[in-house]
Amino acid sequence: MNLTISGHHLEVTAAIREYVQNKLERVTRHFDQVIDIAVILTVDNLKEKEKRQKAEINLRMSGKTVYVESLSQDLYAAIDTLIDKLDRQVMKYKAKVQSHDRDAIKHYPESFEQPAAAA
Repeated sequence: MNLTISGHHLEVTAAIREYVQNKLERVTRHFDQVIDIAVILTVDNLKEKEKRQKAEINLRMSGKTVYVESLSQDLYAAIDTLIDKLDRQVMKYKAKVQSHDRDAIKHYPESFEQPAAAA
């Protein structure tokens, strides 16, 4: 799994990098077929005192690419909501993949289920 963490108008410190990695462990624990993860952290200056923190993630896994973004006043809060959204989407995809795998076996004709025993 390749992990890329980058910042836009923001320097990614070791603490932020470690925080993101620890949070992403939850997602990779639920679904281990992750190929590539790209995280972009952004700080937008809207007015003098108002700042908007944005966290985006692009997660490539076998068969699907998931894009999620989150906005907040605090960068850590944006990362938390981002991981929550991502985890829900990954779990939904995992359930879909697992249910389709079982459906294929259920719909085989009866003649293919068990080979006839040789007499």
